[in-house]
Amino acid sequence: MSAPKHGRAGGKTRGQRGNGIDATGEQLQAVIIAAHGRHYLAEADGEKLQCVTRGKKTNVAVGDQVMLTRTSADQAVIDEISERRTLLYRSDQYKSKLLAANLTQLFIVVATEPGFADDLVSRALVAAEAAGIKAHLILNKTDVVESLAKTRERVQPYAALGYPVYEVSAKAQPEQTLATLKPLLAGQSSILIGQSGMGKSSLINLLVPEADIAVREISAALDTGKHTTTFTRLYQLPELGPDSAIIDSPGFQEFGLYHLSEGMLERAFVEFAPYLGHCKFYNCRHLSEPQCAVLDAIADGKIAKMRHTLYGQLLHESAQTLY
Repeated sequence: MSAPKHGRAGGKTRGQRGNGIDATGEQLQAVIIAAHGRHYLAEADGEKLQCVTRGKKTNVAVGDQVMLTRTSADQAVIDEISERRTLLYRSDQYKSKLLAANLTQLFIVVATEPGFADDLVSRALVAAEAAGIKAHLILNKTDVVESLAKTRERVQPYAALGYPVYEVSAKAQPEQTLATLKPLLAGQSSILIGQSGMGKSSLINLLVPEADIAVREISAALDTGKHTTTFTRLYQLPELGPDSAIIDSPGFQEFGLYHLSEGMLERAFVEFAPYLGHCKFYNCRHLSEPQCAVLDAIADGKIAKMRHTLYGQLLHESAQTLY
């Protein structure tokens, strides 16, 4: 996702930068590359600007294409968010949290150690399906051979559902890891998600050698403190071609999906697809209804019980939404 060039857009530019001329009021097109609370960092043709929204709006996501009005040399106000192609977010009972906009693919990073949660992996896959984003898994730390066979066994059910699994070792085999991932990232807007400890930072540092410097710059710009890196941030990957970008997200242990409706949920479980519309009752919820095609498929071993249990949990969460 390349940052669009800046210039006039829908309004007059009151000043020009350079030569000591005040550029306040200049209108720019930009992409949001980091977010922390109500503070954002945007990039416009290579220039970074600290941004806020007008009023108390907080509906801006990393990856958003936006229109800005410059308010000082390095600051601007977000006027407008361009129409999003996709939006990935998670939610709890009370609020939602935007993760990233305009993604084309999502990579869930798991590892041989420490152990990962199947619940989080499945929730992330459901979120990707609901958002129309292609999902993959990255199995990192394959050099930890004593845990590799067991971990391969754990990710196999996701591969069986059609989600590709790529095996890498960011620290032990960096060149091979780059050779595996770069073709997948070319021309795509991707996000890495996963629990803490899976090696997301190692992967980002491989793909973006200047990432550590960028994090310090972003922390300073967003005033989050030099040790705080718990914000989502976007890195351009120009060497992989136009529109290539990768977004790193903080490690998290929960992935709430309270915002998904019943209809969205049943369609987000890809293994349900052959059976939807074949239940006795048109409004079947696939929980305990008689002659339910989904429940019959579970009984026949065609749908994993673990996935159906999660589906039931997500239905329950959806019914609890208060916002």
